Amino acid sequence: MKLIVDGKRLDGRSLSDLRTPLAIRAGVLNKADGSAYIEWGNNKILAAVYGPKECIPRHDINPYKAVVRCRYAMSPFASFEEHGRTGPNRRSREISKVIQEVFENVILAEQFPKTAIDIFIEVLQADGGTRVAGLTAAAVALADAGIPMKDVVAGIAAGKIDGQIAVDFGKYEDNFGESDMPFAISLRTGEILLFQMDGMLTKDEIAKAIDMAFEGAKKVNELQVKALKARYVEKEEKGAAPAPGIPPQEPASAEQPPQPAEGQEQPY
Repeated sequence: MKLIVDGKRLDGRSLSDLRTPLAIRAGVLNKADGSAYIEWGNNKILAAVYGPKECIPRHDINPYKAVVRCRYAMSPFASFEEHGRTGPNRRSREISKVIQEVFENVILAEQFPKTAIDIFIEVLQADGGTRVAGLTAAAVALADAGIPMKDVVAGIAAGKIDGQIAVDFGKYEDNFGESDMPFAISLRTGEILLFQMDGMLTKDEIAKAIDMAFEGAKKVNELQVKALKARYVEKEEKGAAPAPGIPPQEPASAEQPPQPAEGQEQPY
């Protein structure tokens, strides 16, 4: 199947363009501690975070840090191929595990010993690249929950189609391309926290794909930050967040009586 025609991909994008629409919204679920919704191309994905909370079952407790758990699931109606499937399968378990490992390296879990942090990623509609899109939404949901992290990681995929390196594969590019590499990138530290590869690439092609992935991750991260800023404004308007630049007021202390105003005599 021809995936590049006259220098353009089948959907009209260049090799470095991301799919549209690409929109992220934080705080979409009232019952979750943190949540996010992402539309990336034809992908529609929800992420929810609960915790830090009591760790159940108790034999999973780590006395030194929080246990990070992740569940990635694709709804039965998400795509034609997944139609009718329910419950975990080999693919969902693998994706859950790699996303969990990404966030274990980002979350400051040592601050919450003997607790659990649960991350849920639900794919409502799928069109290729759901693991990086779900990871991107989960990072926003964790930040929305107020869980301290080293960085808000961004997910992006790169690979090879028709002999050329490109980013952000759609479903047909994913299925019929020559190679696909999902990434999770921390732009603050420059670390690659997830790097998987299907297919064969040369050393130069891998280097080019990594460079293009970092450029794409910058665009994704800008939208993550924008979504979190919008969420902060929403909380501030509801009185749930302090106004920036205004320090919190210290409560009056019973041990230190209020000081007299200037010019006023000290009471005895």
